[in-house]
Amino acid sequence: MENEKSLFLLENENWDTFINDDNVFEKIEKITKDLKPSLESRDELLKELLAPIQNQEVWASGVTYLRSKVGRQEESKNAGGGDFYARVYEAERPELFFKATPSRVVTPGGNVRIRKDSTWDVPEPELTLVITSSGKIIGYTIGNDMSSRSIEGENPLYLPQAKTYDGCAALGPCIYVTSQPLPQDTIIELEIQRENKKVFAGSIGINQIKRKFTELVGFLYKECSFPYGSFLMTGTGIVPGSEFTLQKNDQISITIEPIGTLVNTVE
Repeated sequence: MENEKSLFLLENENWDTFINDDNVFEKIEKITKDLKPSLESRDELLKELLAPIQNQEVWASGVTYLRSKVGRQEESKNAGGGDFYARVYEAERPELFFKATPSRVVTPGGNVRIRKDSTWDVPEPELTLVITSSGKIIGYTIGNDMSSRSIEGENPLYLPQAKTYDGCAALGPCIYVTSQPLPQDTIIELEIQRENKKVFAGSIGINQIKRKFTELVGFLYKECSFPYGSFLMTGTGIVPGSEFTLQKNDQISITIEPIGTLVNTVE
């Protein structure tokens, strides 16, 4: 844990139990007051970071930004599926889909993957909600929703294959636990480097998300239970143009302050 730039190590704690707590903010405040800061250096600890997930499911939201709606319409127009995305953008019910099991989630600094049967692939940088089993948002992290645009664009029914596969998601570098919602002027930034050269960069404010976070959580929890809590990616508003596709060894950096930067390399 980190509090006011001091790092704290907890031993003999079960992650599922620790994070699945509606009062985790108050719990962390109390622990950091009573516990001495770790003597290990920040750099050493960061080398050992795992994805902040143990038995939680990862779900995702689609078409929550206007730019995403337009991008999905562009990629699916030849298959006649563009109208579906226009409808869901305006509909009462949001698009929610299962994204990943914990074993398919990559650590900060780890290698995400693009499908071998895909020809057009992008990262989708997303503010990700950390939610308890009761449905309370207790924190935020950064999500990289790797996506095959060629497969999804071929037919909207192929969405599960475009979204869910080994190495299809990354979470981190931490969970930002706060008692207050993130400010509406929070910015998501994406940068992709290839052979040490920037090949794409973009940014967007979370105030461009059409739906309230509580609305997304309400639909997710309407008929699903999550005994260990869940992660919910809230959609992307940064959509590279049709001329761009990821390549092996590309480095993807997603920054959302005050959470930090999630960095992954394409395998």
